[in-house]
Amino acid sequence: MENGANVWPDEAAETVFLAGLGGPPELGAPVVEAPAVAEQEEEKEVPLPALDDLVQRLTPETRELLSELFRAKFVTVRRVPKQALKE
Repeated sequence: MENGANVWPDEAAETVFLAGLGGPPELGAPVVEAPAVAEQEEEKEVPLPALDDLVQRLTPETRELLSELFRAKFVTVRRVPKQALKE
């Protein structure tokens, strides 16, 4: 690496690396079976609260910050030179 060139690992080093990552079984990685998924109980439908009620739960500072972060505010109009536009 004295000349700055990348050195690619040999096949043995790559096999050891891939085995450590849990790669395909043909490279020596152990096969692990996925755990059985338990049947999920059906959730009872609970009516959702109105949006206005949820918004009122937020503090005024939080509402203002959300408005500032996620809504565009137009402050001024400026002319953009044609050179600044991509073609």
